[in-house]
Order: sequence, then C-alpha cells, then structure tokens
Amino acid sequence: MNNTFEIQGQYIDIVGKRIFPAAIAVKQGIIVDIQQIAEAPQQFILPGFIDSHVHIESSMLIPSAFARLAVIHGTIGTISDPHEIANVCGVEGVHYMINNGKKVPFHFFFGAPSCVPATTFETAGASINSEEVATLLANEDIYYLSEMMNFPGVLFKDEEVMKKIKAAHAVGKPVDGHAPGLMGKDAKTYIEAGISTDHECFTIEEAVDKLSLGMNILIREGSAAKNFEALYELIDDHPNSVMLCSDDKHPDSLVLGHINQLCARAVAKGLNIFNILKAACINPVLHYQLPTGLARVNDPANFIIVEDLTHFKVAQTFINGQLVAEKGHSLILPIDEKIINQFDTTPIKVQDIQVGMETYPTKENKMAVIEAIDGQLITHCLWEDPIINDGKIISDTNKDILKIVVYNRYRQATPKMGFIKNFGFKHGAIASTVAHDSHNIIAVGVDDIAMVKAINAVIQEKGGISCVKEEELRVLGLPVAGLMSNDDPYKVAEAYSTIDAMAKSLGSNLGSPFMTLSFMALLVIPHLKLSDMGLFDGDRFKLC
Repeated sequence: MNNTFEIQGQYIDIVGKRIFPAAIAVKQGIIVDIQQIAEAPQQFILPGFIDSHVHIESSMLIPSAFARLAVIHGTIGTISDPHEIANVCGVEGVHYMINNGKKVPFHFFFGAPSCVPATTFETAGASINSEEVATLLANEDIYYLSEMMNFPGVLFKDEEVMKKIKAAHAVGKPVDGHAPGLMGKDAKTYIEAGISTDHECFTIEEAVDKLSLGMNILIREGSAAKNFEALYELIDDHPNSVMLCSDDKHPDSLVLGHINQLCARAVAKGLNIFNILKAACINPVLHYQLPTGLARVNDPANFIIVEDLTHFKVAQTFINGQLVAEKGHSLILPIDEKIINQFDTTPIKVQDIQVGMETYPTKENKMAVIEAIDGQLITHCLWEDPIINDGKIISDTNKDILKIVVYNRYRQATPKMGFIKNFGFKHGAIASTVAHDSHNIIAVGVDDIAMVKAINAVIQEKGGISCVKEEELRVLGLPVAGLMSNDDPYKVAEAYSTIDAMAKSLGSNLGSPFMTLSFMALLVIPHLKLSDMGLFDGDRFKLC
C-alpha cells in the first residue's frame, strides 16, 4: 500500500466526542478528506498513540530498533529524553539518538537534557552546561527542555539551572519537570519557574495539588515505576491536563505492549473513552506542539486501526501515510548503526568490595540500609543490626539485606558499598551499567565472589547486564554507551527475558530486578541511594 489510498472504518473524533462510519482519503501522506458514510467495517480509526515521556535508552535498544517494536502497539511518536546517553557521551550522545531516529518512519521528539550530570554527588561521563543547552534548544530537532531533576536548584534559583529554563522559554519550548513529593509552597515555586509537567507523582494527593497549580500530570507506568493504579482517576477528573507515559521500559515489556495497554486498563476501570484517548493521543500533541497532527483533514496521516475499544489490539499503524505495522508485524527495516561509548575502568577483586564497620554509616551501632520498594523509584532508609564476619559486614539473607556496590566506569576509583533490603536473593549476584543517572557499574548480591564475577563480566563487555548463579554466568552486552544494543530488538528482548528469569531464580520477587537495581543510584529520588561517591541522603541532598 502506498501513501495515496482510502481506508474505511469507525472514525473516532476525540475532540468532537463522536464515533461514526467514515471513509478516509490519504494523498501523499496527508489526510485530504474524511467523509461520513452509511456503513463501514467494525474497525476503529484514531490518531496514533504518543508516549509523553520516555528514555529510549531504558529499552536497551537504539531508537530505530525501539521504533520497530513500538509501532506494533500503535505508538507513532515519543517525547524522548536522551538524558541517559547524554550522561555517558554528552552532546554527541544526543545527536547520535536524533540521527539514528531519523533513519526510520517514526516520530522521535527529543529534548535537551537539563541535568548532565544530574548532581555533583556522582561521576558522569560528560557535562552539558547552560550554553550547550541553549545551543541544543535552538536546534529544530529539539522540542523541549528535558525533565528538570534539580528541583532544589529551581527552588533556590541556582544560576545555571535558571539559565537553562530561560533558554527554553526564549525559544518558546516547554520545560519538563521532575519533582517527586513536592507539594504546597515548594511546588508552587517550582511550577512558577515555568515548568509545566511532572511524571513523578506517586499519590493522587500530590498530583491534584500540582494540577491545582497549573501543572500537567503524566501518569507513568513503566517496567519498574508503576503509578497508574494510584492516579488513573485523574483521566476523567482532569481530562485536559493528563498524559500517559512509560518513562523507562525494558525490551521484554515493549514486545508485549505500550500505551495501548494503559488505554485498555483505563477502559476496564470504567473511564470515559474520549478522555482516555485524549490523554493517549491528543494532549501530548497540543502541549508539546508536535507536527504529527490529530488525524483530521489536512493533518499528516498518522493514525492507527484497532480491532476494538476494549483491548486496543492494533491491526495497522500508519505514519505519514506509510503502513509501518500490520497485525503484530513491524514493517520498519533494521538499521545497521555504529557504536559510541565511554568506558575506562579495570576489573576488581574481592578485597576491593569488602566493608569494614568503621567505614560505614552507622547510628547507635546500627547500619544504614536502603529499602527498595517494588514498583516505585523512592526508597526508604532503615537502620539494621549488621552481620560481621572477620571484621567485615556481610550480607544477611535471613533478613534479606544484601550488599550493593557502585563502581566508577569512567576512570579508576575505589568502589563504594552499601546494603539493601528487598531484593530477596538467596545466592548469586547481578550487575549492570544501566544505573541512573550517571550509569556507573552497579551490582547487588549475596557474596563477594559472585558480585565480583558479575561486575567483571560487564567490564569485559564494556557495558551490559550480567547474572551469576552458582557456576553459571550470563551476560547481555550493551555496547552503545553501555546502555543499548544495536542488535535485532527481538533478540535483545529474548536475551533480556532469559537473564531476567535467571535473576528472579536467585530468589527475587521483584517485578523487574534489573530495572529496580538501575534506580538505586538515582540520587534525585529520595530517600537513601548509593553513588560512586558513597551513600546519599536524598532528603538532606548530601552524602552520608
């Protein structure tokens, strides 16, 4: 099928809140006519889905490969924050994502990363200052200023932070937010700086507070952070100010579904279909001023056909009039892309990650422990009795308290250690170079030998994820910035599913052990985290 054709079905006019049988004419990639007809097939035609906030890197796929999977589920575009690769490769990484994304029929709307590095309490591979941010924002391929994670910098009017926000306003581009738990006066100050969205709300009270102050709320449901159940009522209560996003989605999850899954769940909750589709298809286009159109006359032919409005199984996806997916098969061709990376460290030994009581944060002879929470990015700080062997603190599997390590990937440095609860491992270890936001090496495990083996495996690959189970070692290499593979997306998804199952077989009940691990170095989310510089108190915003 070329991009001049007619298609019939039940057309969903989301803005007009009506559904009617229609014939849609497309010529040279543009919708030239929508005619109401007497009868049409029982298939539904609507604008394509937009993920309103996602880090493509978290799919472990380069943009062109991400697109091949996303279109199967009716996604025609993403508001994409290249913050992860920027923390590894700087501005070069941003352009890498843009250039690769342009090679396939898909709409990638990239932002200018606002926080590289995210904090001064970790080592990143690059930095992007306000002048470089302004240069990026002047680029027509950059659509917004990416999430402003440095909310203390906004509240205290840090000069560099305010310059970045001002640069976005100067060219009329929106500023994305990131302010977990911020409410009341502080939220008002943050929003009044000109920040218009937030995807970090994990309670409806927080979301409603921010909505009352004029902010748009993105309901997030990713592989690790899952806020849909807490926030779905907002779709009907605030239909003009809510969008849907995944934020971080692993490849196995992307194979199964995307924004279409959230639409199905919202319908199952009894929400209004037009409000659901407004959040999934319309609001992102309007807020970010996207050139995708709304599937109306004279708009680009970016639309999808779904079998019903209950399960949202996608029959066809069209982008600029081109059929890019049909009945679960992607028609986007693979792209052979180059590799960029930044990796300069050497293997470690068991003695490098041993922990003495005298060097570890304690209070009344109890040690600080990170409490991971399944489905959330926030953590808690616990104070627990340590288990000491030969003068060293070791993992306590009876209490599910395991050692966690962060090791600088960019230069030679001493590993930093902590302890963490809720991974559930009874033996073995996992390691990863996906560790938000600076993407140093992060590992968690029961014993030092397994942890060292897992860490050295990803060092050998110059990036990737690994799992050690007794004598078995499995590694998924991620050669592009230590974050992504340039391999076939189905192969990557299958390899990830295998290593994920292996990690869970160590005893974990976490929905996504690797994704959860990747956020344990995310300092901008409270309360206790670990960076390559040490344990970090997210409430006081300082190293412990």
